Amino acid sequence: MAAQLARLASRKRVTLEEKEQHQWVVDEATLSSVIANGEDVGPIIRPAFEMGKPEALLHQLRTFVKKKEVEIEELCKQHYEEFIHAVDELRYVLVDADELKHGLAMQNTEMQEVGSGLLHKLDELIQHNAIKTNLASALQLLKKCKTVVDLCAKVNEAIAADSYYQALKTLDAIERDHLRTIPSSALHVWVERGIPRCRAHIERKVNQEFNEWLVQIRETSQEIGRQAIGQAFSARQREVELGDRQRQAEEQTRSGARAVAYMLEVEDAEEDASMLKFNLTPIYRAHYINTCLGIQDQFRDYYYDNRKLQLNTDLQFTPGQSFNDYCSQVAGFFIVEDRIMRTAGGVIKPAQVDVLWETAIARMRGVMEEQFASMSSADHMLMVKEDVSLFAAALRRYGFQVSPLLDVLASMRDKYHELLLEEARRQVNDSIANDKLEQMVMRKEYEYSMNVLAFHIQSTDIMPAFPWIAPFSASVPEICRIVRIFIDSSVSFLKHTGHMDQYDLVRRYLDRLLTTVVNEALLRLIGNPTLQVSHAMQVAANMTVMERACAFFAEHAAKSCGIPSRLVDGAHGTLAARNSLRQSQAGAYDAMLRIMNEKIDDMMAPAEQIPWNPMEPPGLVNEYLTDLCIYLETMMETARQLLPLDAFQRVSGGMMRHISNVLVSLLCGTAVPRFNLYAIQGVDNDLRVIEGFADQEDEKSGVMKDNGEAVPLKSHLAESRQLINLILSNNPEHYATKSHREKNYGALAPTKVLIVCDKYRDVGEAAVGLFGTRNSKQVNKKKGLDALARRLREDIANSA
Repeated sequence: MAAQLARLASRKRVTLEEKEQHQWVVDEATLSSVIANGEDVGPIIRPAFEMGKPEALLHQLRTFVKKKEVEIEELCKQHYEEFIHAVDELRYVLVDADELKHGLAMQNTEMQEVGSGLLHKLDELIQHNAIKTNLASALQLLKKCKTVVDLCAKVNEAIAADSYYQALKTLDAIERDHLRTIPSSALHVWVERGIPRCRAHIERKVNQEFNEWLVQIRETSQEIGRQAIGQAFSARQREVELGDRQRQAEEQTRSGARAVAYMLEVEDAEEDASMLKFNLTPIYRAHYINTCLGIQDQFRDYYYDNRKLQLNTDLQFTPGQSFNDYCSQVAGFFIVEDRIMRTAGGVIKPAQVDVLWETAIARMRGVMEEQFASMSSADHMLMVKEDVSLFAAALRRYGFQVSPLLDVLASMRDKYHELLLEEARRQVNDSIANDKLEQMVMRKEYEYSMNVLAFHIQSTDIMPAFPWIAPFSASVPEICRIVRIFIDSSVSFLKHTGHMDQYDLVRRYLDRLLTTVVNEALLRLIGNPTLQVSHAMQVAANMTVMERACAFFAEHAAKSCGIPSRLVDGAHGTLAARNSLRQSQAGAYDAMLRIMNEKIDDMMAPAEQIPWNPMEPPGLVNEYLTDLCIYLETMMETARQLLPLDAFQRVSGGMMRHISNVLVSLLCGTAVPRFNLYAIQGVDNDLRVIEGFADQEDEKSGVMKDNGEAVPLKSHLAESRQLINLILSNNPEHYATKSHREKNYGALAPTKVLIVCDKYRDVGEAAVGLFGTRNSKQVNKKKGLDALARRLREDIANSA
């Protein structure tokens, strides 16, 4: 560089010298004119000395002098005198010229001394000027290099600050605007090699962050899914509450209530309007950076493959894993995918999300079917169903097709209810087995509300006095609770599974529960041969209350299904199990009557041993009647407390009818071969006592007062009463008259009357009076009965 500057300075110096020579060469005409005019020649001489080159001027002056001398000679030749004169003048001029020469020499010396310093400074100025030019050029080149270096530093700072987009933009600017103009070859090579390395480093960093995000998003997907499922659950709860308020308002409107509260429904903006928050910045940045690098397709394939692997891992249900966690993990995965599909600018396509969803649906269906098949608990199935339905509700909000999962739940409906029925059967059997079959005593109002009002099994709306003795035993409210839990569980399983006929399904399963579980359990209890009469009566009373509770069960099922009560009124809302319970009540009454009748048979068995041909009129009632009346009074009192009025009438009438049948069978059977009037009078006394007991029972129950169409209890003794009246009548032969028979002896069969007529005997000889004569009334009665027997035989023969 220094040699170049020296050569450049020497060239400039030669040029300057040539210019200087031309500057101090004076035109001869001008010089002649100046000298001729006597003008000052200083301006002509001064430049030559200033340039430090007076020799040329002196040479020109000598040449000029010679030319003038020649001219002078010529002139002298021509003008001699003038020439002499001029020579003289020239001498003076020479003197002046010498003086001038001496002066010029002096000034030249001085000028040389001054000029040498100036020339030295001029050399220095030229050198400095060259240096200045070199420095300016170097500074300009350095500025270009500095701009590139600054941009490189900016790239490093951006990479260090994770501002990869800015770094890539800076690299593009370096490559596009500065790389070709970098003056330094070393810097150019360094930058040219560094740009690909920086881009590769950015790609590695971004992909590393993306890989870390893949791990992190899989870890947080479960929490994302749990939050989405929680939002779906909250939305479902709000729907239920809104439906309850709407039904309540409808019920108030139907009942004629004027005071109706209006409420503005406000959505929970904080929960519904807010989106689930999770960090997608790494994937946005990774996709954008890879797009800037021109490898976006490679990145998208990499993303899809990795997420597909993660999904396959998430879809593997491990033993011991909670199904809620399983559903939350899968839900979180697809919520993230949906957000990425909508906001990440083509990282994943909708078709790819659909493929992943179809894969997940197929795998989840298999897992659900396998899990349901291995489950033996209805509660466990219900938990899984809730998890799946909430999972479906959460993802339905994001546009995913969830009907295949709901189809699996629908297919498991029967199995769930079978397990639910088995659990209810076990609970009902345990409740009945632990029941002492004693009337339940309630001492507090809350007990009455909890056990009676809660199931609408009260017989009146008036709050009773406490302590209150219920007509049912402790198993009834327990069974009602079991049935209510069954309804709630059934509705919970059927809800949100796509069933539009929930109420019909719940009612069908409820009928099965009441028919095959509750009713059969009560029938088994009734069929127990060791069951006592009071217990059988209590079971019958329990059946009556359960039949009454069917209305509550149907209403509760409709309410739980969101069906207005007006739509289930009438036949549509009636449970078929109600008829089964009614039939079972009839069977229970029959079984109860059978037990009581067997007891009555045992108590009336001594009647066969009483004297049927006494020789004297009867005194008091027979001994067996005392125990019978005590038993009847006990049974009647118990039945009055436990059974409804119609059942009480049926049971009490059945006992009276059986007593009548026993008496008639006794008179018509082989156990009593014959009897006389005194024996019949004794039976009449017994029957009058029983009829009086029946009248007392009618008075206690108030049946005759409350119901004008009710039949008196003693009317069930009609057959035995009419038979005794016939035997004791003075004209028994009137029975043969049809009109008289239909009016007074409509309950008597002719065959039984014929048997009784044949068995009747007059009082024996021991009963004859002291004067040895028979009572004429007895003789006439015997004749009348014999005549009646003949008439009946003739009628029977004619009819045959």
